[in-house]
Amino acid sequence: MRTWIAVHLLHPTLDTLCPDWRNTAAVVIDHGQVRVCSPAARVAGVQPGMRISGVNTLCPQAVLTEYDEHIHHSAIQAASLALLQYTPELALGERDTLLLDVTASLSLFGGIRRLYRRIQGTLHGLCLSAGCAIATTAGGAWLLATAECVRLRRCLKPGTQIRRLDALPVGSLPAAHPYEAWLGSIGCATLGAMRQLPRAGLQRRTSRQVLQVLDAAYGNTPEIFKWVVAPLQFQGRIELVERIEYAQAVGRVAGRLIEQLCGWLAGHQRAVTQLVLLLEHERGRHAREPSRVELATAAPTRDPAHLMRLLQEHLHHLKLAAPIIAVTLDAARVQETAPVADDLFPERGGTPQDRQRVLEIILARLGHDRVLAPQPVADHRPEIANRWRPANTASAAGSVVEGVARPCWLLEKPLLLSVRKHRPWYGSPLRILQGPERIEDGWWEGWALRDYFVAEDNTGVRYWLFRERYGHWRWFLHGVFG
Repeated sequence: MRTWIAVHLLHPTLDTLCPDWRNTAAVVIDHGQVRVCSPAARVAGVQPGMRISGVNTLCPQAVLTEYDEHIHHSAIQAASLALLQYTPELALGERDTLLLDVTASLSLFGGIRRLYRRIQGTLHGLCLSAGCAIATTAGGAWLLATAECVRLRRCLKPGTQIRRLDALPVGSLPAAHPYEAWLGSIGCATLGAMRQLPRAGLQRRTSRQVLQVLDAAYGNTPEIFKWVVAPLQFQGRIELVERIEYAQAVGRVAGRLIEQLCGWLAGHQRAVTQLVLLLEHERGRHAREPSRVELATAAPTRDPAHLMRLLQEHLHHLKLAAPIIAVTLDAARVQETAPVADDLFPERGGTPQDRQRVLEIILARLGHDRVLAPQPVADHRPEIANRWRPANTASAAGSVVEGVARPCWLLEKPLLLSVRKHRPWYGSPLRILQGPERIEDGWWEGWALRDYFVAEDNTGVRYWLFRERYGHWRWFLHGVFG
């Protein structure tokens, strides 16, 4: 048994041309007639097919926008590209509907409920309104998603799906529209009643296509699809309807491009390590160079949530030189996806990818010069071996002494300690816990002859001390444990 999710894009044109259509009376005009209108316009009496004069009479405050076929198809293509991150088996259906076979994706995303919520989150990130349905066949999911009278659109069992489909009106089947009057005259008002009619007579009085669509929806005949394939190159660009004057508002637009990019990466089994966001400004006489925002990740990724968090941190520090009229996203560096780890037991404390993501957020928030990573040098003397570099430039760590305690924080100059009752003193008497560890090195530039100890004060703070092995055998504080 397969599992299908149908995504019916309700108003792709309104979502693109008039993002605030839910709160206003918005109308899309095509060749002088209403093509799509918002609920507020419908309340005022506007209906699809009405002429502009009727709209102006019934709803003079309506916001009229001209239908653009290119914008309409671009919204559908953007949604199909973004949803490729959940399954490669995605097809375009009728009435602006996307059909996703998610049977093989359920275990990967933690079940149908979590996958369903993630798909809805992706559509929200694309600023697209949609109705979704789940069924065991693509045709059944499509009927449930496009029908207006359905309340429950989730059918995970064949028996439940048959009952829901039987209750749908005949008009929900597009192939039956020409014969709806005849079917109504014989008392056939639902798909369940249509299935009870003799097949030979129904085909003779209607068409063969009606039976084919009906059988496919109920799973009685195989369905054939042409799957959507991601393009070879990713080109993400959005021209804004209204100018953006604040950097924080860029995140909403860039999020739509990031969702599409992650779908493209999943379609090609790739991951990204560097993104370039170009914010285009005014053209012509007052033209300015586009503002450039670069996002670099420590590890390859195609997680849209992580990329959005990283982008938001960069936008906090961005100051726009001029209003933005278009946003372009380019994947500067991509690479093949690493194979999934086959460890039997997951690593404690999160995966390396989780730690890399946290590091990237910290780098974006504090700056690359304020976050350091250890870069030890192969030397026994701590003041020589302890070296730090910016976290984004540090390479693999050098040799480290294993099996002994080493603090990360060393004092630039060891601090001479006082001795009371034959014990080193630093605010309180220090109790020796571990040691000694003898270090003898650096004969070519002055001997370092020391015995190192781990000590603890009365509050539980641990220190790294050493005692000179020549002269007066003085105690020095050299480091503090975190």
